Formats: sequence, structure tokens, C-alpha cells
Amino acid sequence: MRYGFVIPGGDVRAFPALAREAEAAGWEAVFLPDCISIDAAVDPASGIGFDPWVALTAIAAATERIRLGTMITPLSRRRPWKVARETATLDILSGGRLILPVGLGALDDQGFAGVGEPTDRATRAQLLDESLAILAGLWSGEPFSYAGRHYHLDTMTFRPTPIQRPRIPVWVVGAWPREKSMARVSHWDGLLPNTLGDDGSHQPTTPADLAAMRAYIAAHRTASTPFDIVMEGETPGEDPARTAEIVSPLAEAGATWWLESFWTPRPTREGYADPLDAVRARISAGPPRID
Repeated sequence: MRYGFVIPGGDVRAFPALAREAEAAGWEAVFLPDCISIDAAVDPASGIGFDPWVALTAIAAATERIRLGTMITPLSRRRPWKVARETATLDILSGGRLILPVGLGALDDQGFAGVGEPTDRATRAQLLDESLAILAGLWSGEPFSYAGRHYHLDTMTFRPTPIQRPRIPVWVVGAWPREKSMARVSHWDGLLPNTLGDDGSHQPTTPADLAAMRAYIAAHRTASTPFDIVMEGETPGEDPARTAEIVSPLAEAGATWWLESFWTPRPTREGYADPLDAVRARISAGPPRID
């Protein structure tokens, strides 16, 4: 099991120092939200209002070993050739430490309906698939062209390529048990589970769900490159027994990464006046290791 930390928001100027603290405390990756604008009425403590690529570049310059990425990048509202250039550049600057988690994105972000981007699931899924194909083609460094339903590229060759080969690892949100969504995941490098009920509502992912998803990927994935199963949540850094109760069953079911995620508003959580103070305290307590 490997361990990452999602910094939910706050003062972006503090992020490089937080990432250095995470690296020193034994965390193996840090992630930042990729949003345009989350209304304060939806999440009053998020402070999400920064560009993740700029912030991650500052983090890359301030750290040496820790991996970094977004959580998550909704490719349907980004130009894939621009993302290809941004990610390749950041992978080079960081010495090959970038991870790219992707998905359809949260419609609470005003960067969808608020600016006229598509919001229906089918269109966003089509854009996601085309964007992923374009990213892989451009990252290859070979002449590449593309003709899809939404995107058309004349032949171009992207140089320099990312450091990581055959590509920057791509983690994809998989809606379980939706066949199309899971089939998409099986083509890439990692699964971010999203368990859905019969009515389409989001449900907690149980160890049994995770084991079933792992079996699906094993049966359908043909690539030989490493594949990660990524779970996120919160653990009490001061309570190893409770931490083991949360994380161990997921690791036994196949999870390879645990991401500590502070998504809930917490301006006064645990007596902290500044939300980032709670983040800093949890970072300093270290990963919820079970080995």
C-alpha cells in the first residue's frame, strides 16, 4: 500500500511547504483539486480558486521525491492538446513524478454549466475518451493525428516527451457496476472507484465492491504495465487501531493506494481556526500505514 494526501484548498502560498512536510513525514504523493470555481455556498471552507498546474509546479520545485497530481482533472472541459503540453512539461520539471487522475468531474464546479461546457454524462464521457486517446498519442513523441466526433487534429509531433514511459500514469474514475465506465478504466493505469446504487446514487465502496472491481480489471485488462486501485477517505492519525479497521480491509481487497482526503468543510475542526492547520496536523502525523 502507498499513501497520498489531498490538499483540499486554502492559501495556495502554503502548498509548497505543506508538500515538503508531507515528503518528510513519509507520504508518497500529494494531490490538488482541479476546479474552476466552487461556490462558497456549496463548500465554504474549500478555498478552491487556484490553477492546479501552476500550484503543482511550485510544489515540484520545492520537493524531491514525492509524487504529485490533480484530484481529479475533468478532461471534458479542457483542450486535450493543452493538457498534453502542461502535463509533459510538469513531468519533466518534476523529474518524472506526475500522476494524472481523470474523470467526468463534479457539476458543482461553475466551470461546466456556468461557462457553457457540456453537462450531460454521455457527451462528457465521449470527450473523456477522445481526450485520453489524444493525450496518449501526443505523449508518444511520434507523428500523431486524430479524427473523432468532437476533436480533429492534423498530424503533429510533440517534443519533448514526458520523462515517464510508456506514459504518465493515468488513473480513471470507474463507475461500478457500469460496463462502459469500467471498460474505459481497464485501458489505463489505475482505478478510482465510484460505486453507484441502482438509482445512480453514490454509495460507499465496500471491500466486497473493491474485490469485484479488481476481478473485473483482471479479466479485461490486456496491458502489462502496473495498475493501481486507489481509495480515498479519512483516518485518525492518532488512532492506529481505528486506522487499521478502515484501511486494512481495503488493502486486502486489492487497494494499492490510500489517499487521505479532507474534502469536508472544517474551519473550526478539532479546534483549529485555520482549515490548513488541521491539514498540517494530519500530514505531520504521517500516513496510515498498516504494514
